[in-house]
Parts: sequence; C-alpha cells; structure tokens
Amino acid sequence: MNYTITELIWLFLVYAFLGWIIETVVGSVKTRKFTNRGFSTGPFCLVYGVSAAIMAVTLDDLINNTFFLFLGCGILSTVIEWITGKLLERLNSHKLWDYSKKKWNYDGYICLQYSILWAILGVISLRYGNRLFLAFFHLMPEPLFEILLWGVAVLILLDVSLSVTAALRIRKDMPSIIRVQQKVAVLTYRFGLAIVGYVERRMKKAYPIIMEKAEPIYREGKFAEGCGFYKLFWLFMITCVLGDLVETVFCRFSMGYWMSRSSLVWGPFSVIWGFAIVLATVLLYKDKDKPWYHLFLFGTFLGGAYEYVCSVLSELVFGKVFWDYSKLPFNLNGRVNLLFCFFWGIAAVIWIKFLYPKLSALIEKIPKIWGYLLTWIMLLFMAANILVSAAALIRYDQRAGGPAASGGWERIIDTHFDDERMGKIYPNAKPR
Repeated sequence: MNYTITELIWLFLVYAFLGWIIETVVGSVKTRKFTNRGFSTGPFCLVYGVSAAIMAVTLDDLINNTFFLFLGCGILSTVIEWITGKLLERLNSHKLWDYSKKKWNYDGYICLQYSILWAILGVISLRYGNRLFLAFFHLMPEPLFEILLWGVAVLILLDVSLSVTAALRIRKDMPSIIRVQQKVAVLTYRFGLAIVGYVERRMKKAYPIIMEKAEPIYREGKFAEGCGFYKLFWLFMITCVLGDLVETVFCRFSMGYWMSRSSLVWGPFSVIWGFAIVLATVLLYKDKDKPWYHLFLFGTFLGGAYEYVCSVLSELVFGKVFWDYSKLPFNLNGRVNLLFCFFWGIAAVIWIKFLYPKLSALIEKIPKIWGYLLTWIMLLFMAANILVSAAALIRYDQRAGGPAASGGWERIIDTHFDDERMGKIYPNAKPR
C-alpha cells in the first residue's frame, strides 16, 4: 500500500496520541498522580508515532506473513526505542528510562518483554489499526482536515523544540537580552523564558533526572575533538569510501568481475555505509569499552533493520531495486539475509574496537583552519552530489516508458546521465 504524506502524518498523530495515553496511564498508576510521560509537553508520545509511520512504510510487504511481520515489528520498534533512548542520553547524559533490573534487557533501554509487546502491537496496527484509522481519515472533509493536520504537525515541531531547549537548559546560556532597553525585546525575552520555564517544570516532574548537570559532549582543543559534527562528518566521508572499496572487492571475488558499488554519480561513495557508521558511532560512542558481543548483537540487529529500511525507502523514492538477495539462503524478501546481518555485527565490532579509535585520532591531527575549510568545501560537494544523484535516479526511473523530458533540468540530466552511464554506475538497479 502506498501512503500519502497526509495519511502518514495522520497515522503518526493517532499512534503518538495513543502512545501518550498508554505511557501517561502507566506513569500515573506508578506515581499515584497524573504524570505526563511524553518528552513533548502536548498529548503525544513521539516514539510511538515514529515507529508506527516507519513500520507502515517499510513492513507492508510482510503483511501476509505473520511470523516475519511479528519479527519485523519487534526488531524495528525495539531498534527505534533503543536509538531514542541513546539519543536522549546524548542530549542530557542521563537515561530517561532504565530496564537494567528486568531479565533479558540490553543496555538498560530495551528488554525482551517489551520487545514482544511492541511486536504484538505492531502486528495489530498493521493488520487492523491502519485500515480503521485511514477509513476514518477519508471520512473527514479533505481541505479543512489536511490544514488541521499540518497545523498540529507544526505545533508538535515547536513543542519538541521547546522540550529540547529545556533539556539543554538553554536558559543559562542565552545572551542577556534583558539588558536591551527596548520594551518589546524585554517582553519577548520574558515571554520565551516563561514558556521554557513551564516546559522545564513539566519535564522535571516526568523525568527528574533530566535536570541534573550534563556532561559536556564537545571539548575545546584539537580539531574535531570529542564526537561532534566535524568528527562525524569526516567519519562519514572516510567510511563512504571504505564501504565502496569493500563492496567492490567483495563483488570481484564473489562474482568474478568488477562492478560499481557507489551510491552517488560522482566519486566512490557508498552513503549507506557512511550513514550506518555515523549512526553506530553516535549510539556506541560511550560503549566502546563494553564486551565484543554487545557490539556484535547491536550490529547484527540494527544493521539488518537499517539495510531493510534503506531497501524499502530507496525503492519507494527512486523506483529501483538496488540489491536483491533472493537467491541467498535465509533472506527476507530479498532485502536482507542472515549472512550479511552477521557481517553488520562483525563490522560493528571491528569499527568500534579497532578502526574508530585510530581514525578518530587521525582526524584530530588535521590543523584546525584546514579542517574547518575542507569540511565545508566537502559538505557543499556532497550536498550537490546527493541532489544530482537523486535527480539522475528519478529521471532514470521516469525514462523507462515514461514521458520525454519537459523541463530544462530534465534535459540537462538526460544529457549528462543517460541510461548507459546510469547502468554503469548502478549495474544492479532494476525496476521494482
């Protein structure tokens, strides 16, 4: 089933609201008083909405296979819960929930009991819930209801921004606008301060630990010290190239011939590897001293889920299938297979235990001025590369029996990236 943007927003809002009800009821029963357990101030628990929307888009082709649908819902929702917990911990250096005392927990953020529960809820939602809520959605007057949906989505975005502001305790770092003599500036500052103060008080009641002093993530000194933007960008760039090299060599020895494995039209860059490494680094930056099997399990399950989601999204956006494991044993719809999931686990161990410390130290040796300058030059190049690659892939799909180029940009793309050249860059791409 192909969902429209407004349908996905609707499902996101419905499940975020239902999740908020569940979390608030559970939290209120535990504390014996009303407790708003959502990270945002409004009646929405965003992780439920995000999980529901992602599962609706990515797991639709498993809808008739109960076992793999159950497994997919469990893995995907568990991974999203784990990533959310890790990111919130990075935000304030504290865990907002902790399952360490439960049996079969992993990292304190996920446990087997809740994973099974999320899997059951996911199957019910995909089999029955989505149809019910979408039927109700289509009964509403279209123009007015769509405006309302977008309005609520914008309010939630503002709400989340305020919550992040409160979590970062930005009040203490804001410039002293109160010194400005204009009355409008003073009133605006006081109004904003009052709003942030309200959000802080609400979050303190729901998550008292979030107001404790946070550990600094960024440190002054060397270029890209710590695990901030500059470090992550160069890790992305390096692993894009390394990933392309590894896949190219692997294909040469497994298939007997050389073939392009690049994700982009300019240069040997495998962005799937780059984004995977950045995600793994952000989430496991503080776990580098944990046992290897901790990292292996993370890489196996998250890597498999990541590859599956990338396969579905690239097919939906570009109309092409970029890899197909249907001929390999233990595959799931040709999108992932057990052997490559183990490869993701091995890669996570090798990366965090061996490669990351060496590359991190190497990046920090770059002179500051040159580091900043090269970063922004390469950032602009990669942004242009991704945009042109996306446009070329879209036209590659449209040219397959579609209308001729009608606009200027389409003619430019067709001239420089015809079917022959695109076939060399993406030899495995085929119509879905």
